[in-house]
Amino acid sequence: MKKKVVSSLLAMTMLASVLAGCGGKGDSQDTASAGSTAAGNTEASGNSAAEEGQVINIYSFNNELQTRITAVYPEIESTSEDGTTSTLKDGRIIRWIINPNQDGVYQDKLDEALSAQMSAAADDKVDIFAAEIDYVVKYTDADIDAAMTLESLGINPATDLADQYEFTKTVASDQNGVMRASTWQACPGVLVYRRDIAQEVFGTDDPVEIGKKTADWETMRATAEELKAKGYYTFSCCDDTFRTYSNSMSQPWVAPGETVIKVDQKILDWVEDSKEWMDAGYFDPAVSGQWNADWFTAMSSSSKVFAFLFPAWGIDTQVKPNWDGAEGSWAVTNAPLSYNWGGTFVLAAEGTDNPGIVKDIILALTANQDNLTMISQKYADFTNAKSVMKAAAEDDSFAADFLGGQNPYTYFTPSADGIKMAPLSAYDQGCVEQLQNAFKDYLKGQVDYDKAKENFETAIRERYPEITEIQWPE
Repeated sequence: MKKKVVSSLLAMTMLASVLAGCGGKGDSQDTASAGSTAAGNTEASGNSAAEEGQVINIYSFNNELQTRITAVYPEIESTSEDGTTSTLKDGRIIRWIINPNQDGVYQDKLDEALSAQMSAAADDKVDIFAAEIDYVVKYTDADIDAAMTLESLGINPATDLADQYEFTKTVASDQNGVMRASTWQACPGVLVYRRDIAQEVFGTDDPVEIGKKTADWETMRATAEELKAKGYYTFSCCDDTFRTYSNSMSQPWVAPGETVIKVDQKILDWVEDSKEWMDAGYFDPAVSGQWNADWFTAMSSSSKVFAFLFPAWGIDTQVKPNWDGAEGSWAVTNAPLSYNWGGTFVLAAEGTDNPGIVKDIILALTANQDNLTMISQKYADFTNAKSVMKAAAEDDSFAADFLGGQNPYTYFTPSADGIKMAPLSAYDQGCVEQLQNAFKDYLKGQVDYDKAKENFETAIRERYPEITEIQWPE
């Protein structure tokens, strides 16, 4: 049954047999290379440029990974105008292959490439690929062997990655506890709110005072009533609150080796609470969901939406680009519940012909503390280094003009310390997308509860034909 699930998950019947023989948002383009030093070099990795390939293929679902690698890897000399290739100082080429994450498009394209990995010409082999936290376990599976272990690449997690947050290392490990991925970011979430609305409704925009009004969900309900009385919405839509519930799941959507989806009670709690909030008028009815035009408009100065629940990347890549008002109009405070949202993991493809440069890039991006500090300063990422983030929380130079001079790390860092990740599965992205889609009609009163469940089951079986059963809490 394991092989059947693997075959369906990777959308290719060839993967198990072919590989058996070998033993995260869109950011703006940034091609400026920082002058920081990469943690390692190809000679130290035991692979000279002459021994390795001439093309490094990097697969990702947006240009965030490209932007970060370009910023920290000094061997990049230039990037083409269309952003599809970068040239290294030694003449080799990085080819950036980017496909959208939505509806599994990126995974399908990556799976197709991985299925041909062992027979592909050297310059066509996948070298590095990105995976979001919602499906990274699909690629770290030891039985699939799609990603090299970090140790086989020459990276020692115990020493090279000692400063990383433990929950990120757990997520990056296979079922045997062996790390097959690394990430430069951790994604603890906070509540991001409009200062002008806070002043009008509560008489203060001070993060400490606002934090008292967002301390937990019971308190948030009373706060939502205050906002409603003044003509404002607490959040844009029910999807905004989802991650605070899903991070508290007690079981994975699908247990390892099984083909049964088990819907956790926390997910149904989200449905029930969202129905209450929607009926009460705490969400903006004009916003149909996330990642669309009306959601982006809800972040503009014309919006009546008070707050969003976001990690650091959400402020930099979503709120800031969609805000058209005065700088300093937003602030952050504690969320009603600790949560993590997202995280882009970097993996070395089994069969790469460029292990030396792959090692260098992973170390430069996810282990070099100078680089991680620079990424936090330049992109406002919450980076995956405990000592760096502790220092940032105590350093006024990390204050953000966009947040009115507030240092957001004073809230992000304590939030990260409290994160306990829910069990993950390779089915998370699809289950989350289809559940939110199916129950949105119920929340709007367009279908009844049982019909929403039926629609979810239908959508899941279409996306994952190998699923044999869907179980709901009693």
